[in-house]
Amino acid sequence: MLKRLLAVCASTCLVALVGCSDANQSAEPGEMVQATTCEYPGDGSPARPVDPPQTTDVPNAGTVAVTLHMTAGDVVITMDRAKAPCTINSFVSLAQQGYFDDTDCHRLVDQGIFILQCGDPTATGTGGPGYVMAEELEHTSEYPAGTVAMAKRQQPGTTGGQFFLVWADTPLPPEYTVFGTMDQAGLDVVGGIAAQGVAAEDGMSPIAEAHISSVTLG
Repeated sequence: MLKRLLAVCASTCLVALVGCSDANQSAEPGEMVQATTCEYPGDGSPARPVDPPQTTDVPNAGTVAVTLHMTAGDVVITMDRAKAPCTINSFVSLAQQGYFDDTDCHRLVDQGIFILQCGDPTATGTGGPGYVMAEELEHTSEYPAGTVAMAKRQQPGTTGGQFFLVWADTPLPPEYTVFGTMDQAGLDVVGGIAAQGVAAEDGMSPIAEAHISSVTLG
């Protein structure tokens, strides 16, 4: 009887770890895809109408790629679900809903830290998707060139839809969710934008056009 109960429990626990994969999931056919549960509490009105992402059966294994189609060229980002499953679940959901389409990267920093910040449809630095999420941290203060991480407000648990592209090695507190890396071609695109500097009018906007026309998966 005890052996039978243990067998049932093992089967149930295994089923609980199985999630739904998608066309961009790198798991091999027949391979178990682990799943997790995420929370996305509300946070005001979205900058652009979108639905919150699913909260259950969120994959936390395999990689997924997205391409930022920018005026200056394509930026391919590879994301590892095992490192930041809830963040990537949100990013993919927003991309599929066109949240990032026809938006401008609104902030360039080229002194001390080296980032191009994007993901706000209002291009003001205040727009979000109408929800927030907890940070998924690696507890590192090293953000090497090519890193893609989420922006946040000063308080923990305020990660939304804005993200930043690191175009040169950058020291930052271990407070930001690192969820992807750019390929070399994408890093060159972002570096080219950064090379033209920051607008003197506001000390924040990139001089070069930093426009995202669309974001596609794969």
